[in-house]
Amino acid sequence: MKSPVKKITLILFTVFLVLGVLQFPAYGKFGENDKQKAKPFVLEEATVESIQAAFANKTLTCTTLVKSYLARIEAYDKQGPALRAILTINPDALKIAEKMDEQYKDSKGRVGSLHCIPVILKDNFNTYDMPTSGGNVAMKDSVPTSDAFTVNKMRDAGAIILAKSNMQEFARGGVSISSLGGQVLNPYDLTRTPGGSSGGTGAAIASNFAVLGTGSDTGQSIRSPASANSLVGVRPTRGLVSRAGVMPNSFTQDEVGPITRTVNDAAKLLDVMVGYDPKDPITAFGVGRTPVSYAAGLNADSLKGARIGVMTNLYGDAERHAEVNKVMEQVIETMKDKGATIIYFTLPEYDKLSPVVATSNWEARSAMDKYFAELGSNAPVKSFRQLVDSKTASPDIQKTLESEIAVEDGLNNQTYKDRTLNRDKLRLAVSSKMAELQLDAILYPLQKVLVAPTGQTDQPERNGTLSNGTGFPAVTFPGGFSTPTKTAPLGIPVGAELLGRDYSEPLLLSLAYSFEQTAKIRKVPLSTPVLK
Repeated sequence: MKSPVKKITLILFTVFLVLGVLQFPAYGKFGENDKQKAKPFVLEEATVESIQAAFANKTLTCTTLVKSYLARIEAYDKQGPALRAILTINPDALKIAEKMDEQYKDSKGRVGSLHCIPVILKDNFNTYDMPTSGGNVAMKDSVPTSDAFTVNKMRDAGAIILAKSNMQEFARGGVSISSLGGQVLNPYDLTRTPGGSSGGTGAAIASNFAVLGTGSDTGQSIRSPASANSLVGVRPTRGLVSRAGVMPNSFTQDEVGPITRTVNDAAKLLDVMVGYDPKDPITAFGVGRTPVSYAAGLNADSLKGARIGVMTNLYGDAERHAEVNKVMEQVIETMKDKGATIIYFTLPEYDKLSPVVATSNWEARSAMDKYFAELGSNAPVKSFRQLVDSKTASPDIQKTLESEIAVEDGLNNQTYKDRTLNRDKLRLAVSSKMAELQLDAILYPLQKVLVAPTGQTDQPERNGTLSNGTGFPAVTFPGGFSTPTKTAPLGIPVGAELLGRDYSEPLLLSLAYSFEQTAKIRKVPLSTPVLK
């Protein structure tokens, strides 16, 4: 039986509701209240989610977003710190943005998963509307007839291809210098390289020139710039992401993947990039091996109960390794605090096999000739031989190209066949050790030392072979920073890497996400501050 007070309250409530004194806002009214409470949009360190929220709150338009990123590129790429990260800006970017604003309005926000998200592509990804040069002056006017498979998927999801980035010429090396764009600089220390070969993408995304970036990875070319620029980089399982329409180095070693500021954004881009492509038949192995969404599966508590192997022969022990080792020790302690079990081990087979698993030198000529043949009759360069004979590459890259074209027998060479077998031996050794120790993933620094200064022609002591020599996936994420110096006031970024079994990207991303959400390592480089 209701009390008199409750009974009177119910009667009054009913009367007021009938008279219209009490009103409950409709769905649209809630949106208006949210808009009033919405925080101003902040461009620097923006994510896919923060941009989508600003669109929904009507505090941001696509046109304004694109203008803001173009302003940062103008301010910092060829002047100011002069990072030289960008080779080509999409001349239609603003027109596309205006159309997307209309599309968003007309569809009432029902748009693609990457609607108006600006992307910077490494300039070896084919684009039908911009040159794809590989950083080479002879290729500066080469405009393919169609997009790379992954680029087409990004556009279908609503992304804006904002620009193409400078890179190590033809992705041959790790310091990111090219005959077309010059030397890319690291925004955290302008006396150092940004890693490579996808260093232009790395420097650009770190400096907030766009939201998402792409790289290719024959050795460690996605992960090296991620490590050197406090970013997330994903080298996927061989067969997960199509490489069709990306200027190649190797049939066996090449992969393509995301370079972003957050794990969530890397997962969102990977969601779009994956898929079977008949033009890259190896992707048939990935069918049925992808989750509904990599991003949706991220779990901030995934380190709890995880068994993480620390492979000690991927760590240095000399004084020059001290800065990186210090960062990695803190990464390990943070993972322990999150509930992970750490297991230390050594894999002697890696030391024996890692120098003899690379196959790119024997595959380069065939891979490049295949690429040139698909460019069409209007391409400025029609064969690998023509490219090498043009002698247009920067000096060290020219030597590499000449050594590649001089390889006899190529895919029939006995050394090539031996190395292919060695890759299987390394895969088995890594898999066996993970099974023996019941490991979920293996943890190590992507590079044993800090990223190389400008002027060096090689990027020393990188650990990318554990992934590129096996085909297993790896995720690089910000581990920490070195001790600050005059040229590196925040310190130099140090990237940690997790490697797992085939198609374990959901787990690797979630483990990296769990660390990221706890440690919150990333810092904005001081050389590219907020524009007034």
